[in-house]
Amino acid sequence: MRLFVAIELPEAVQDRLAQVQGDLGVGRLVPLENLHVTLAFLDHQDTPTATALHEALAGIQLPGFDLRISGVDVFDRRAPRLVFAGVEKTAPLVALRDKVRAAAQSVDIDLRRERFRPHVTLARFRRSMPEQDLDRVGMFLEAHGDLTIPAFAVKGFALYRSILHEDGAIYDRLAGYPLLQPDTK
Repeated sequence: MRLFVAIELPEAVQDRLAQVQGDLGVGRLVPLENLHVTLAFLDHQDTPTATALHEALAGIQLPGFDLRISGVDVFDRRAPRLVFAGVEKTAPLVALRDKVRAAAQSVDIDLRRERFRPHVTLARFRRSMPEQDLDRVGMFLEAHGDLTIPAFAVKGFALYRSILHEDGAIYDRLAGYPLLQPDTK
């Protein structure tokens, strides 16, 4: 099964991002329920490895933190494959990502070495886009480049299975992992 670990977004953040998506008018929009911040893509794993991973992820003990979404962009302006909302790369977010990667490596999952650029994918594009679609993407980036969404509390993260279909992926939440919360007395 194809697995990944991600931070779920609160409903209010999903709703705001869905409003932004509505202005794009090109590409295949990521469904509201699939919007997330990926911490690690784990590719195809068998059930015993997934079970061991679950146990390793459950052992992560880090405090919750706030996360902020700001700006929209694409990874390759000449031939964009997707448009995303940027996520502020903070020390607590990087620490969580590092712990998730360490947990995956502890159960012998090989991870690609890649620069961490946290984001929420809003839409995906075909390999080649007509000029008018590229223009629409450019106008979208210009209109929403200064997007800011108030910070939200990250209280946990989750393990997902990604099931590929013709219309896009369906994400099945397999398990959730709470982060440590301050005592409120």
